[in-house]
Parts: sequence; C-alpha cells; structure tokens
Amino acid sequence: MTVSHQRSQEGAQQESGGAGPPAARDTGGVTALDPDIAARLKRTSDGLVPAVVQQHDTGEVLMLGWMDDEALARTLTTGRATYWSRSRQEYWVKGETSGHVQWVKEVRLDCDKDTLLVKVDQEGAACHTGDATCFDADLLPAVPGRG
Repeated sequence: MTVSHQRSQEGAQQESGGAGPPAARDTGGVTALDPDIAARLKRTSDGLVPAVVQQHDTGEVLMLGWMDDEALARTLTTGRATYWSRSRQEYWVKGETSGHVQWVKEVRLDCDKDTLLVKVDQEGAACHTGDATCFDADLLPAVPGRG
C-alpha cells in the first residue's frame, strides 16, 4: 500500500528501520495507522516516507509528496491524498484550498518498503504552480540512452 506527501529534496534520506515520526510532531491524534502497515515502513530520519503520485489511468507521474504515519493513515481512510508539509509544518489535503483534488484509487509500498506509490484521479493541476504535473516546467538536457 502506498500514500503520498509533497516534500522537497532537502537532506539525505536515511532509513530509520521503521521508527515512527518524531515525538515533537503534533498529529492531532485524528487517525492511527494500522500497526501492521506501520511496521513495514522504512522512514527517513525525520519520520517521513516519499510518495510518488501517479494518475491512475494514464500512468503519468504527477508529483512527489511526503507522508508520515498520520498522513498515510488519513489518506488510506478518507480516499483523499494527505501530506505533511515540511515548509509549513502541518498536514494538508491536496485540493483543500485549490480545488485540485486527488482522489485516491490505490496505494502501494515498494519492494524496499521505503517509498509509496499513490495512484489518484487528479482533478485540475497537480502542481502548486498551476502546471499539470510538477515535472512539466524544467526539462534537463540529457543524452538519450540506447533503446
């Protein structure tokens, strides 16, 4: 199972062997993640798991978000993608203010148990800039590989 939370690429991701989010984070106690799911997750040192968000029917990659246990639990139980914002230090439900809702169709956990894949039905733009995806604006020059 997988869920997504938007997060920049600050710092190195370090596995914490399944440790939960830092005690200082106020989750509001809204939802508890299933202990069996929580035990399988490998988190960064700050208790987060990257979530790759993909349009469920086309496979297009929309964004990268970050989730802690609470954000994942909310995503799995509400059908709405919920993330932890590192910059604002708060939870946010995608589309709550913009109207660009992500309806969760499926959540998967990768083979290393350290990344989530969240398949959604995206309404409107996925990126906060208004672009359809967070990967539309900045194409880097690369030599095409064989194949």
